[in-house]
Amino acid sequence: MKVDVEAETADDVSEPAGSEGAGSLERMLAILELFSEEAPVWATADIIEALKASRSTGYRYIKTLNDAGLIAPVRTGSYSLGPRIIEMDMQMRLSDPLLLASEGVLEELVDQIGHSALLCTSFRDAVLCVAEHRAPNNPRERFVRGQRRPLYQGAVSKVILAYLPHYRLKALYARQSEEIRKAGLGATWGEFRSALGEIKKNGYIITMGEFNPGVSGAAAPILTGDRIPVGSIGVAWDAKERRDVDVARAIDAVTKAAATVSERLKASDAAAGR
Repeated sequence: MKVDVEAETADDVSEPAGSEGAGSLERMLAILELFSEEAPVWATADIIEALKASRSTGYRYIKTLNDAGLIAPVRTGSYSLGPRIIEMDMQMRLSDPLLLASEGVLEELVDQIGHSALLCTSFRDAVLCVAEHRAPNNPRERFVRGQRRPLYQGAVSKVILAYLPHYRLKALYARQSEEIRKAGLGATWGEFRSALGEIKKNGYIITMGEFNPGVSGAAAPILTGDRIPVGSIGVAWDAKERRDVDVARAIDAVTKAAATVSERLKASDAAAGR
């Protein structure tokens, strides 16, 4: 379905010559950020208003994304995310190195200790769930593929944070020192580094109730050969419902699971000559 581009009115403001480029592409892709569970459908006029773009520019961006299948019309003048994203997700499920390296690991982890398991990766200043395997009778809405969580809350997040390169941590602290303080990771740069150093020394972290009251989590990092974090594996359990949890066993199992995925990734890189 083609987008009908209305004629510009006399007061439309066109972009100056030479303004196309990285900035223009960034603004166009920002349209995809508008769609959410709370706002899955956007009207053309609302998209243009949110972008603070001229009508001609807004219509051009919408047409480009529509032609690419990244958004799709649901009714006249309104759009949702498009079918190309579904196709790309399938390609990710079939070819994502992190997913491939974790094949069977989450399932085995759940079988071993009876707690739900998660595979996560960092994304911007957040952590994204890549895959999950639920223990029997475990609520499914806690954290699922595609959801983001803050980088400063929860075991699967904090264990990635601890292994980020120094320059990234400095940049994060400069931007979000207040969020870091509220997360209990230190009121100063020195305290922040000390808290992360303790996590690295242990090689895992345990948290409790940071997202759901009474829910505990344990996580370990997935690392490259240079010890750069590419993700984490975590397990979670409800402390009120599972008073029989062997925490030491859970830590051992999740640490070994993360090490398995790390080794598989290194082997895959070596085989590919990377």
